[in-house]
Amino acid sequence: MVMTMSIHANASSNVPLLESMPAMRAEGGDLCPMREVLDLVGDSWSMLTIINLQSGPRRFNVLRRMIQGISQRMLTVTLRSLERDGLVLRTVKPTSPPEVTYALTEIGHSIAVPVGALGEWAVTNRDHLRSARAAFDSTKIE
Repeated sequence: MVMTMSIHANASSNVPLLESMPAMRAEGGDLCPMREVLDLVGDSWSMLTIINLQSGPRRFNVLRRMIQGISQRMLTVTLRSLERDGLVLRTVKPTSPPEVTYALTEIGHSIAVPVGALGEWAVTNRDHLRSARAAFDSTKIE
């Protein structure tokens, strides 16, 4: 079964999103709101960090072990970016050594819902995407 992702106002509507939601269009020098949000969380490390913080606060090294393949530097950069945008809260307990935890803010939890939906779509459609790539690559003329 292939799950399709509709870019309409809602799944039952045939009206394209840009027609049903004029606010999605960029005006003047502003970015389209969708592009602005994708710039915040559209990279894989941000999405994986949000998903892994959804179940509760985590310390840095715990989070790093949960996100396979992320380097210490990239996790630091990702957490700072998410903190700057108000999606993650960094809490430091004045112990020796200091205990630092990261947690999603209220708005961070709200973005976890569509990020999670995208994750579900990826799991559902991964085999289809791989098959399509393999078919395309096998017919490519060199």
